[in-house]
Amino acid sequence: MIWKERIDRSNLPTHVAIIMDGNGRWAQERGYNRIYGHQHGVDSVREATEAAAELGIKYLTLYAFSTENWNRPSEEVEALMELLVDTIEKETPTLNKNNVRLRAIGDLARLPRMTKEKFERCMEETSGNTGLNLVLAISYSSRWEITAAVRQIAAEVLSGSLSPEQINEQVVAEHLNTKDIPDPDLLIRTSGEQRISNFLLWQMAYSELFFTDVNWPDFRKEQFYNAIYSYQHRERRYGKTSEQITRFHR
Repeated sequence: MIWKERIDRSNLPTHVAIIMDGNGRWAQERGYNRIYGHQHGVDSVREATEAAAELGIKYLTLYAFSTENWNRPSEEVEALMELLVDTIEKETPTLNKNNVRLRAIGDLARLPRMTKEKFERCMEETSGNTGLNLVLAISYSSRWEITAAVRQIAAEVLSGSLSPEQINEQVVAEHLNTKDIPDPDLLIRTSGEQRISNFLLWQMAYSELFFTDVNWPDFRKEQFYNAIYSYQHRERRYGKTSEQITRFHR
């Protein structure tokens, strides 16, 4: 197990993204329903947020609810929305105390009215904080995001404000939900699954991936430190050779 003291503070990822997986499995293994697992997963959100803030990481994005999750049983969706609202209200004072700014990406228009209003209120109340940016991906999927971006770009071409020749990677990135958020340096996924699940597909082109067998409700600061330590011992080449990277850093 890696402790915080072994982390190199000069080589931190700017942006860490997490797929919080295993809540339902964790609960079922203990004889409870899936909601029980989601409730206990809140403690892990707090642990990961505190660990990121203490290290000085600037962005932490948590995959909280995908567009595909709307297809889950209605009672689970309703419980998740209620849990989200309750957690946001309870944690807002702590976010402000720790200088954490709450942000969101996703199709927030699909959220229940009360959930959306309370979430927007919390984002407003923390908007002046300058420490960690805690980004919740809610009603989000990467294919939805990219499709929406293509639709916006097409509308600009039709209006004459943008020509097809002007469309490049930067233009696409500027039409994504994450237009003012740096791409993730590190993706963590819990519960032993090793897939991306429609999450930040464009943004994770060069992200380092870290998979752990720990289910999300058991995820604690030590597991977060393990992932950061693993990241710090990898060579990020971005398509270059090791020799090129070495010469660049001399």
